[in-house]
Amino acid sequence: QVQLVESGGGSVQTGGSLRLSCTISGYGSSTYCMGWFRQAPGKAREGIAVIDSDGDTAYAESMKDRFTISVDNAKNTLYLQMNSLKPEDTGIYYCAAGDQLRRGVCARPFGYWGQGTQVTVS
Repeated sequence: QVQLVESGGGSVQTGGSLRLSCTISGYGSSTYCMGWFRQAPGKAREGIAVIDSDGDTAYAESMKDRFTISVDNAKNTLYLQMNSLKPEDTGIYYCAAGDQLRRGVCARPFGYWGQGTQVTVS
């Protein structure tokens, strides 16, 4: 059974930073795609960043200069470093995992999702 558990959310002032973590268990494949998504109040869920098992990353254009995705395979943990936070970054942040089809290409939609962690910027 695959489980993803996010942590690290909270309240922060404009311009501040947060690092989100996502611990993954039960994912049996050596190849993977993992990503961060968010959903702001009243808006559709949007993708933030994706990383695959080759270390290739991709970011939403609007966030690539402020957010960094990384993974620690030894700890089975995915991270999202968020800097220069803005009020419009407020929302529920989700991590997700799924199959890697080939380098740089992930199967969509992701098959496994965490429960989300709230980020509030004021």
